[in-house]
Parts: sequence; structure tokens; C-alpha cells
Amino acid sequence: MSKIVMKFGGTSVATTEKIAKIAHRISREKEKGHDIVVVVSAMGKTTDDLTNLAFELSEAPNKREMDMLLSTGEQATMALLSIKLHAIGIDSISLTGWQVGLQTDEVHRNAKVVKLDATKILNLLAENKVIIVAGFQGVSELDEITTLGRGGSDTTAVAIAASIAADICDIYTDVDGVFTSDPRFITKARKLAQLEYDEMLELANLGAGVLHPRAVEFAKNYNIPLRVRSSYNDEEGTILKEEVDMENNLVVRGVAFESDIVRLTIEYEVAFNGSLASIFTTLAANHINVDIIVQSIVDGVKPAVSFSIKKESLSEAITVLESNKQLLGFTFADFEVGLAKVSIVGSGMVSNPGVAAQMFDRLRKENIPVKMVSTSEIKVSVVVPQNDMIQAANALHDEFGLALV
Repeated sequence: MSKIVMKFGGTSVATTEKIAKIAHRISREKEKGHDIVVVVSAMGKTTDDLTNLAFELSEAPNKREMDMLLSTGEQATMALLSIKLHAIGIDSISLTGWQVGLQTDEVHRNAKVVKLDATKILNLLAENKVIIVAGFQGVSELDEITTLGRGGSDTTAVAIAASIAADICDIYTDVDGVFTSDPRFITKARKLAQLEYDEMLELANLGAGVLHPRAVEFAKNYNIPLRVRSSYNDEEGTILKEEVDMENNLVVRGVAFESDIVRLTIEYEVAFNGSLASIFTTLAANHINVDIIVQSIVDGVKPAVSFSIKKESLSEAITVLESNKQLLGFTFADFEVGLAKVSIVGSGMVSNPGVAAQMFDRLRKENIPVKMVSTSEIKVSVVVPQNDMIQAANALHDEFGLALV
């Protein structure tokens, strides 16, 4: 008998009709003799709708109360699914994040999983129950309800899979698996049969919305087989694991892109030791994520440092910097909006020099200016004008032979 975790996203449970279909799919898996834990997201656009309600009442809703509000979305889904399972003769029980023992840190709206006590889950599985867990949420050491950030239900699913030593964790979505790029915008994108954890982690962090980055980290750290597949058919989907066969010897395996990037630049009259550490320590203390960093120190030119952040963090970043201006020692701060990040990812890049040059050359031919660059062993990212994002992604997808054959 196998232990499996099945996670269903918001589009998969958007209506009661879809919930009923999911219930029958769970029933078929149960008939095979599996022990099953199901993790669910909020129905459809519920999280967005709840967020909009909060902003109708406040320009800056209290983060604790937002967690209380948003956690109700997943709770509604879990109860409805369990109700349907009972109706078709499946013994099930629904549990919130705190009931299932998922403990997080104290950061509201973007909490991280600290630990998960699987005792209750294992006891209920021993009673032959199907367990339905509300994703995206947990409880802090101070007994406060927290949420894990957008896409956090993926993290819930993999954390549970790790805690119960599941044989596989299936992430059900509205697509057939992980594609070489977003098929909604890249017309020749194709599904990958396999992908390495590290490649998926880079793609997830770089804007690919198929999986939450922390979920991939959990899967890699605990070596949990992770499969991304469709809610609407029985295709195998994409398997994520430590090492895969190089498909068609592709050096680049995927192209990711992300809109609404902001370049923030801080200028100094003179450079002083510790300036970089002070800036990014201060931003980190306020939970502001920084991506690409470029420092410029040239004789005769005022020293400056530029970095990219998401547009949603701009207001808070400016407030934090201005309130610490004297401590940080800078004289001027400016920002540029209307930018996007486009990235190529592939473990084969480690042993194939010249990939970045090929990328830059193609962007030059497309007349797309590059504003910032960041590299690692398996990815190259560029910041470009947002209006050029889709053109750049399509061009790079073609350049590195990722199109359908």
C-alpha cells in the first residue's frame, strides 16, 4: 500500500461541479488501496476576492487580520470536498493547517514552515480515512494563524509528503505538466517529461507559476518524487527528481519571465565600508526580497548600487530606505518601473560556455535593450523593458531549440 499526497489548485476546485469530479478521482485512487492525503487551495479567485474586500476597507490591511481572512478560503474548499467524499461513500476528514500540526515562523502573509508533526495524519490514515488538508496555512509558536504566501498550498503538500514519507506527491493543475515556457504566451512551448529539482527551483523563482519555490526546495531536501499533472486527464505529467536524462541534449531546458520588476538605484557622495551590507541587511529585516544587484564604483563618478525588486514591494522598500537614510549614508534614491525579467535555465549550461553570449546576441538582433544581468551555474537572467518581455521570451525559446519538433 502506497502513501500518496494529492494537491489540487484553485482552478481544479473552482466550482462544486469540479469538486465533485475531484472527489471521484480521489475515490478511484482509494480503490487502488492507497493511503491518501489531499491538499486543497481556495476555490477559483476566492483569495483575490477576499483580498479585494479587505482593500475596500483599508489601504493597508493589518497583516495578521489578512491571514485570518485569507485562510478561510482553503477551509471552505476542504469542507466541501469532504462533504462530497462522504456522499459517495468515502470516509474522510477535513483539517485546517493548525489542526494538522503545520508550524510556521511568525511572519504574516509569507510564513515559512518550521516543522510538521505527522502523528495525527498517520493515526487517521491508520483508520483508513482520506484526509483533506487546507493548504497555504499554518500556525506559529504564538498560536497565530499564518499563511505561506501565494502558491503556498504546494508547500503544504510537499511538507506533508516529507513528514509521512509519501511515495509520491502529485500536484494537479490546469496544465498537463511543466512546459519549456508558459504555453499561454509561447505558442511553441512543449511539455517536459522530466526536470531536475534545481532546474525547477530556478524556473519557479524566476516567474514560472507552475510550482511554489519552497515546495521544490522541500522536495529536493527530502528527495520526495514530485509530479506535476493535469486535473482533467490521466496523462503522466512531468516528474521532478534529482537527476534526469538530458532530453534531446538540450543545454537550455526552459525560459521563464516575470513582469512588474522595478530597478531601484541608490547613489552616494562617497563610498564607505559596509554600505552594501547595511542596505541589504535593513531590507531583509523588513522582509523585502532583492534579486539582481549591480554595484558601480568608478573614479570620478559618484558610487551607486542598483537592485531589482518586485513592484508590489516598491512602496515599502522606499519607506524603509528613506526612514533609514542617515544610517545607510546614501544621498539619493531613484527607481525605474515598466521592466520585466526574462531568464533561461538549464543544468547543461554548466559544461557549455558561450550560452550567455548567445543569449545577448539574440536579444541584440531583436533590438531589445538589456538593463541588468544576473547569472548562476544553471541560469542567466536579464532585465528588459516590459513591453519587450514576450518578444524576448519567444526569441530565446526559439534560439535554444525548445520549440515543438
